[in-house]
Amino acid sequence: MTIQLSFACESIATDGGTNLSLALVPATQFVIAGWTGRDAAAIEHHIHELELLGVPAPSTVPLYYRGSAILLTQSESIEVIGPDSSGEAEPVLFFANNEWWLTVGSDHTDRRVETYSVAVSKQMCPKPIAKAAWRWSDVVGYQDEIELHSRILENGEWIPYQKGSFASIRPLNTLRDGFFSTTTPAAGSFISCGTLGAIKNAKGEGIRPAPCMELEIRDPRRKRSIIHRYSTIVLPVVA
Repeated sequence: MTIQLSFACESIATDGGTNLSLALVPATQFVIAGWTGRDAAAIEHHIHELELLGVPAPSTVPLYYRGSAILLTQSESIEVIGPDSSGEAEPVLFFANNEWWLTVGSDHTDRRVETYSVAVSKQMCPKPIAKAAWRWSDVVGYQDEIELHSRILENGEWIPYQKGSFASIRPLNTLRDGFFSTTTPAAGSFISCGTLGAIKNAKGEGIRPAPCMELEIRDPRRKRSIIHRYSTIVLPVVA
């Protein structure tokens, strides 16, 4: 089953769905799990990738950053301050109707701020999420098969930016339980569950800004997908 959230945006659920209004289930809590790679070498790669941008290594793995729930958006565009932010596709679990659901989102982050505080950088940008979701209980048994993809618009062309599967990320239920471990969460609790490394372009650039980004999760077993595309409007930095 697919659950459809009720905001207007460029999201697609290829298997249809039923409506659920976030006005009835508003976001009440937002957690961003970081450094969630299942493979130690992959974690080191991502840490190194960010260190090249000046981001300090984490104190522990994984980490749970708190984010303001009002950052979550299903708009087709977001506004950011300055040219130094970029997105990354992440599976997102949320609690609604007394059960967990899966969707896809972007942990859009200000990379300049990230060099001195990852926690602060998480608060700097809106966090796009799709308007469609799958019931988590329907896919948890084969979650490693679910694919995570993103593309960015670069030099006028859509190019692959991230590609892999949930098998590269710690099991999502263990990441969820690492934070929501003792109590049933409130309706509207969201947790973003980590990401994959960026595919370098011809210049050797990995993590980088882009005017538009497309996020996707694919369920090859049921032949369905959820896609969300958003654009970034850069506001000037004034002093």
